[in-house]
Amino acid sequence: MVELSLPRNSKIKKGTSWPTPDGAKRTRAFKVYRYDPESDGNPRWDTYHVDVDACGPMVLDALLWIKNNVDSTLALRRSCREGVCGSCAMNIGGRNTIACTKGWDEFGGGPISVAPLPHQPVVKDLIPDLTQFYAQHSYVAPYLQTKTPEPQREWKQSEADRELLDGLYECILCACCTTSCPSYWWNGDKYLGPAALLQAYRWLSDSRDEATGERLDDLEDPFKLYRCHTIMNCAQVCPKDLNPAKAIAKIKHMMVERVI
Repeated sequence: MVELSLPRNSKIKKGTSWPTPDGAKRTRAFKVYRYDPESDGNPRWDTYHVDVDACGPMVLDALLWIKNNVDSTLALRRSCREGVCGSCAMNIGGRNTIACTKGWDEFGGGPISVAPLPHQPVVKDLIPDLTQFYAQHSYVAPYLQTKTPEPQREWKQSEADRELLDGLYECILCACCTTSCPSYWWNGDKYLGPAALLQAYRWLSDSRDEATGERLDDLEDPFKLYRCHTIMNCAQVCPKDLNPAKAIAKIKHMMVERVI
């Protein structure tokens, strides 16, 4: 019988359970993933009791309260706090989302688990290394490519052509969709992932872009595009309610159309 074992430092251990803050009337427990690759210790789950009357309504508010009042060593990314930059993407309650728009009161009883995005190397605590994710985004050339001389003024589009970009341009590159995709977990070094392919279709569908053939050539590969099996995790977790799976299906349709 086959026996599988994890590397020693990949086993998550029970960490510190911090005391309930003095004088707090309402608290909420947060079970937070802690890991520092530069140390020799294993990852651990630390438990914090947040005074919810002393912080804002979002999970990010609670994490910042922890960092400012309990444990300043907690590492996380955040920037806009408006659901625009995607910096605070993490796995909250077992689901990828962005912490600045996810309310802690949306969860039932019990501790709320907070971990970094799955299937990415961890820089520290809740900060994933997204080097590969950004490289794959760069691969699809996410900018307008033209062959005719640029116009002297704005490049106009019809209202109908502009509407084709709805549901595509809103992507904030938070990586929630890509890191929730089992196909990406299995083939992340070859499959571009939902976010990159959504961006690819954003430019393929732009009436001003003149590099359609070259873009499709770059995606014509058994892995880059076709590893998508329409599992739909990407659409379920997107904090902007976008549908990368639909965009990927449309790219596949464009591939078939040009062959015919």
